[in-house]
Amino acid sequence: MTKAQGPICVREHAWLCTHDVPVSLDCAKIDPTAFDHLCRLSEGFSASGARLVQIEGRQRLRLDNFVGVVQTPCGTVIEIVPKHHAEGGSLADARVLLRKLLLALMDLVPTRDAGAAALQLFDAPLSEWVMQQFLQALDTLVGRGLRFEYQRVEDERPFLRGQLNLTAQLRQPPGRGHRFHVRHDVYLPDRPENRLLKLALERVRQSTQSPENWRLAQELSFRLTEIPASRQVAQDFRAWGTDRLLAHYRAVKPWCELILNQHMPLAIAGDYQGMSLLFPMEKLFERFVARWLRGMLAPGVEMRTPARSLSLCEHLGAPIFQLQPDILIAHSDHQRWVLDAKWKLLDAGNRDGKYGLSQSDFYQLYAYGMKYLGGTGRMALVYPLTERFAQPLAPFAFGDGLSLEVLPFDLDRERLVGVERLGLPMAGQILAA
Repeated sequence: MTKAQGPICVREHAWLCTHDVPVSLDCAKIDPTAFDHLCRLSEGFSASGARLVQIEGRQRLRLDNFVGVVQTPCGTVIEIVPKHHAEGGSLADARVLLRKLLLALMDLVPTRDAGAAALQLFDAPLSEWVMQQFLQALDTLVGRGLRFEYQRVEDERPFLRGQLNLTAQLRQPPGRGHRFHVRHDVYLPDRPENRLLKLALERVRQSTQSPENWRLAQELSFRLTEIPASRQVAQDFRAWGTDRLLAHYRAVKPWCELILNQHMPLAIAGDYQGMSLLFPMEKLFERFVARWLRGMLAPGVEMRTPARSLSLCEHLGAPIFQLQPDILIAHSDHQRWVLDAKWKLLDAGNRDGKYGLSQSDFYQLYAYGMKYLGGTGRMALVYPLTERFAQPLAPFAFGDGLSLEVLPFDLDRERLVGVERLGLPMAGQILAA
């Protein structure tokens, strides 16, 4: 295991420079080669319709709203954590939040080893935590036993084994009649799931800087020596079995997908990937809010995330400009609600600046209300709770019975402040507006 310098830790929208600057979560110095790599990486993101950084000259760039870890070919590790406090905030708290959001993204319920206490205690970059979770899940899987399968083998042997390949045997040249062409089945662990796990294990063993992770990776590598690493990742993931005999593989699959970049929102440009894990905070926040809300709604309430059934208008007899609210809730008595989650820090005291709200978001919600609610009903914009936005804003009225609430979501306590204003059918009770 090679020893590397510690990661550069910053928050969303931080500045990265190639000259000396006061080090903080909002500004840091990086090596020129790492700077160039980020510029090239940003070009690949831009081609996919996203933006990783804003470049100012050749000495300074500003990160956008992607979070995670970027590992450059020169060995620089840049950790980008969420900025969920208007002022202050610690690196440890931001790391805990990012891991919690990632579990929600992968629809994982925190286990005993990955619960709240473990999230607090493991104060290391996201990549090391992901590798730790993968290794622990793989260690448990290997302890329970890998899945083998029979594979047909055709070879030439000095003795009979299995079925004689009569056609090949009759074609034997003179002097080789003592050799037998046979077909037989061999019970091997060479199957798609195991090949993917071996490839992910090799990446972890080469990338980790944690002594504990490296020792466990080495031990598991010896135990999986006879399994070849996958050479066709996408094809092997499609062939991953779902029968009950592979039920004990379910816990390790999400971590394997994450390490092999199957959960990446955008492809990393170039051949070098390392342990780069980048996620848009907007999507992580949307997924977390939707998952919390689904768990709080009463049984039988329909919830779609996102909804895609309606469009803004029609053109030449076909719908155009699809409308996709983040969350659409429908109750049995034909009530509907529309919610959108936005990752932006508001300021409830800035009335003149419209609290930091975007007019385009209001146009968007108005279109949702007209199409999905028929112009009458309640909607909500959900933003992260901060010191400057701890209580719901006064309702916004569009007229004709269509209204919009702006509510804060407390990520630490996991609750939507002011949810009772919407009158949603919650589990155990109906919260009236």
